Amino acid sequence: MMFGLAHAKRFGKGAIRAVLPVLLAAASWVAASAGDMGVAVVPATIIYPGQEIDPGQVHVVDVTNPDLIEGYARSVEEVQGMVTTRTLIPGRTIMLSALRKPYTVKRGDKALLIYDNGGLRITASGTPLADANTGDLIRARNTDSGVIISGTVMADGTILVAQK
Repeated sequence: MMFGLAHAKRFGKGAIRAVLPVLLAAASWVAASAGDMGVAVVPATIIYPGQEIDPGQVHVVDVTNPDLIEGYARSVEEVQGMVTTRTLIPGRTIMLSALRKPYTVKRGDKALLIYDNGGLRITASGTPLADANTGDLIRARNTDSGVIISGTVMADGTILVAQK
C-alpha cells in the first residue's frame, strides 16, 4: 500500500492515521522475520586459497537475504582451522563446500612408515607422494629402498602400510 501526497489530500489525515499503525506493524514483522533468518560467517579481509582460517579473519552477521541458498557457515567454529579452496571475498558468506580440513601429511614431507602384522612391527622413513587427510589411502616412497608402498594415513601423521 502506497500513499502519496495526492492520495493524502483525497483521503485526508484521518485515513492516513488509520493506516499508519498497520504499516508500522508490517514493517516490524518484516524486520523481525529478517532477524529470524539467523546468522552467517563472512570474511573481514580477502582470504586466498590454501590459507587456514583464523577467527580474527571472520565476522558473524545477521542474514537479511531471504533468497540466500543453504550451505553457508553459520558459526566461527565451523570455519576455524579449515583451509579455503577458493578466494573468499569480504562481506560474502562462506560456503562450506569452499573449505577443507588441513592435510595430515603433505607431498614430499617426511613420514614414518609402519608395517604391523601381529607380533611383527617394521618401521621405516618415507615420503608421501600426495597430500592426504587422516584415513586416506595414499602411496608413499620408502626413502631407504625407493620402493613405493600403499598405506593409510593415521592421525599422528604416520602411514600404516597396507598388507598385500
